[in-house]
Amino acid sequence: MSRVAVVSFRLGGTDGVSIEAAKWVAALRQLGHDVTTVAGSGDVDRLVPGLAANASSPPTIQELRDALEGYDLIIVENLASLPLNIAARDVLYEVLKDRDALFHHHDLAWQRDHLAHLDGPRDEPRWRHVTINELSRRELHERGIEATTIYNTFDCDPPPGQRERTRRLLDVLDDERLVVLPTRAIARKNVAGALRLSEQLDAVLWLLGPAEDGYDEELEALVLDSSTSVRRMMPEGVTMSDVYAAADLVVMSSTWEGFGNPVLESVTHRRPLALNPYPVAREIISFGFEFFELHDVPAIEGFLQHPGEGLFESNLRVARQHFNEADLPARLDVLLSRFSLTDDD
Repeated sequence: MSRVAVVSFRLGGTDGVSIEAAKWVAALRQLGHDVTTVAGSGDVDRLVPGLAANASSPPTIQELRDALEGYDLIIVENLASLPLNIAARDVLYEVLKDRDALFHHHDLAWQRDHLAHLDGPRDEPRWRHVTINELSRRELHERGIEATTIYNTFDCDPPPGQRERTRRLLDVLDDERLVVLPTRAIARKNVAGALRLSEQLDAVLWLLGPAEDGYDEELEALVLDSSTSVRRMMPEGVTMSDVYAAADLVVMSSTWEGFGNPVLESVTHRRPLALNPYPVAREIISFGFEFFELHDVPAIEGFLQHPGEGLFESNLRVARQHFNEADLPARLDVLLSRFSLTDDD
């Protein structure tokens, strides 16, 4: 058994990095590894506030060295990929010199317009890199860093949700259409596109996440300017299975995602998806999924009136083959074998 520390800005939350990191932690523990989570904020085993994206100052080298002392492998979740706290990243680089480290890249600086001027990840002989899509792997290769792609994985047999109860909590009538946008509200999520589709379908739009990154005023203006009825956030006691059970349609209107977990969640929960084909979405579609384009309102309308189970079954078969969470431990076992971790380390 090896001791593994998983490090990030924040962990234990509902953001995509936290969700995928938690799946890795569970898989590593299933393989028998002793795993500790370390982050600047969130529900973690060890809190190091200077690692947080909004920290006023980074941890000292000694502080971070103490936090990561005694671990055989450090897994870095996006902290060096998306440099939201450059000073903390540089301290981490110093601490990880001559140590085994695995960098799990969910986003890369140049993929965000406002961060494109910043440095990308570094590399060292004992470091390895994993991307969550082939686009990022190729872009790292062009910059001299070799990586392995491990796509995000999903429970292909999620528990059933409570449709009627959830719709009652949202004050949505049985005969009303409910479109769910299961994301935060920030500029690249293209909330305007989701609102426009909901208007065209005469549907209620349910925006699950909060406004972040200063998007509050723009979001309020968009909602006020729309004729669509909007629901915000998740009522207490509602699960993600409940969310999808309550929805008639899932919408992913984003212009960019490193992956976009709701794309696959719509599949595992057997819901139709209206998708804006951002670059990584096109990569996902290439596996054989069938989704509706965001702007193809006639096709979406037709399916909602006459849904076909065949689409759900076909999509789920593809998900089981290529994106199944049950396969993650075996994939990580192969990955970790490159570090020569042994019980005697």
